[in-house]
Amino acid sequence: MAATSDYVTLVSSDDYHFVVQRSSACISPAVKRMLDPMNGFLEAKTNTVRFDTINAMVLEKVCEYFYYSEKNESARDVADLDFPTELCLELLMAADYLDI
Repeated sequence: MAATSDYVTLVSSDDYHFVVQRSSACISPAVKRMLDPMNGFLEAKTNTVRFDTINAMVLEKVCEYFYYSEKNESARDVADLDFPTELCLELLMAADYLDI
């Protein structure tokens, strides 16, 4: 059983690994529940979350959003985060899945 780490690994459907800060990843309530040891999910034991429906290009943008959101949590008049137009539909589906 892995100890709770400050970092977690997010794995895309095409097997790319993104190591991100746990605090940033837990912006997503879905990820937060998966990583909570009290819920008994495998993800909490391995500090790894696999996304079978999110490819690397989309997951990279999701990770970017996690850091952006955490950094600007209490800021006002923050510039919008730019997303490639061709990824918008997939990003919306990922955001819905992740509850963000």
